[in-house]
Amino acid sequence: MMQLLKIFVHQDVSQEALVRSICDRYPHVPVETIDDPKSMYQTILTSADPISTGKQILFLTRNQGAFIRKCPGTRSYICCGYQIIHIGTFCTMDCSYCILQSYFHPPVLQCFINIDTLFADLKTITHNRTRGMQRLGTGEFTDSLIWEAMTGISQQLISFFSTQDHAVLELKTKTTAIEKLIALRHNRKTILAWSLNTPRIIQTEERRTTSLNARLKAAATCESYGFPLAFHFDPIVYYDGCEQDYETVIDHLFDHVSPDNVVWISMGTFRFMPELKTVIQERFKQSTIIYGELFPGMDDKFRYFKPLRIQVYQRLIDRIKKRAPDVCVYYCMEDETVWYKTQGFVPDERGGLPHMLDMRAVSICGITQLENGQ
Repeated sequence: MMQLLKIFVHQDVSQEALVRSICDRYPHVPVETIDDPKSMYQTILTSADPISTGKQILFLTRNQGAFIRKCPGTRSYICCGYQIIHIGTFCTMDCSYCILQSYFHPPVLQCFINIDTLFADLKTITHNRTRGMQRLGTGEFTDSLIWEAMTGISQQLISFFSTQDHAVLELKTKTTAIEKLIALRHNRKTILAWSLNTPRIIQTEERRTTSLNARLKAAATCESYGFPLAFHFDPIVYYDGCEQDYETVIDHLFDHVSPDNVVWISMGTFRFMPELKTVIQERFKQSTIIYGELFPGMDDKFRYFKPLRIQVYQRLIDRIKKRAPDVCVYYCMEDETVWYKTQGFVPDERGGLPHMLDMRAVSICGITQLENGQ
């Protein structure tokens, strides 16, 4: 259950059954119906720590924009072609490096109530075979599973995706909120994914998240119920001895789950927009992650020097391939040089990164290949 200070309800959705259900779960939390969110934003912005306050203010509203969006990607770097299912915004966990702290102005937990529109849009996309293979997920603007106790949205998505054979859903989380998911009929069309890091980074930089061991145990449980799995090492944070620590995490990962059931593993080193630095300095005074040798990249984000990124990636790739030689490992927002020097090829040589991931889903999740080869 979310720890909430107040619930704001937009007038447009105040009579919806889901709104009543959510508010009933928090009988001691004050509820205010509004027709303009300005008063809510003022409550957040005038607090001592607007980001912390925003993690405890829930706004039940209607999504006025698109529910299905292309991943924004980053110019000059290779993108995976992922599509975002926009179920809500922000997160109850509190990671120092989280871009959402500076992405939303002001930050607030938004839960979109008009999910009938979401499923209508999904039906149009997933049942249109001319669009080819589809990879979609909910973990871009929020954690995929923090909403389960409140809305059950992931349960509904799993059931929906189980009824078709040419799209996959990826649910990405740092939680262990799997209890209501594992017994669902999924037809292997939902990939349950965990963001992983070293115990040191989890303890110092990922407030209110579950431990590494808890995440891996949850993944093993989901595998036992037939779910395909994925894992994301992002951000990889450099510190003395980090390579050995990440190698140990990889060993623990494959001690818990079978390599044959891992659809893909992504990696990305720590990177941030300049405005996030001030947020980290103010909110995470003990954090040292922004004080390494970081330089502006082609996308204006600060990144580790490329030779250092290549060095770290190579160590992790070697360990992954030792334990899981056939798994698909890809980078989140890296260039061709990094790909070639660490994996010996660039995605375009294999049809492009989206095609590589599509084919992995065909192989592991039973996705039907279409007439055009997608």
